[in-house]
Amino acid sequence: MPVYNKLVRDQIPQIIEKSGSKFTARILHTSEHLTEIKKKLEEEVHEYQETTNARDALEELADILELIHAALLIHEATFEDLEKTRIAKKEKRGGFEKGIYLIKVGDE
Repeated sequence: MPVYNKLVRDQIPQIIEKSGSKFTARILHTSEHLTEIKKKLEEEVHEYQETTNARDALEELADILELIHAALLIHEATFEDLEKTRIAKKEKRGGFEKGIYLIKVGDE
């Protein structure tokens, strides 16, 4: 039996059961859950970096967004709270749409 030791989507246990396989799982405590969300975010960002087409990129971005939603619950915040914060930062410092790549800053 393969050992995964990682956070999975909520319906994975039912999917495993329907396939006729057995599994072992547990519900994480809040602090563990946040730690595992952060680990899973790293995994999904890496997978996104490895994509080579738009379809796969969207799949990985959807996974990242789902993890953000889960983290927001732990932080007792809503997606609307996050969006307000994003907009405020964008208004103050801009977004990333233009692709500006800063090379150097100096007194010269």
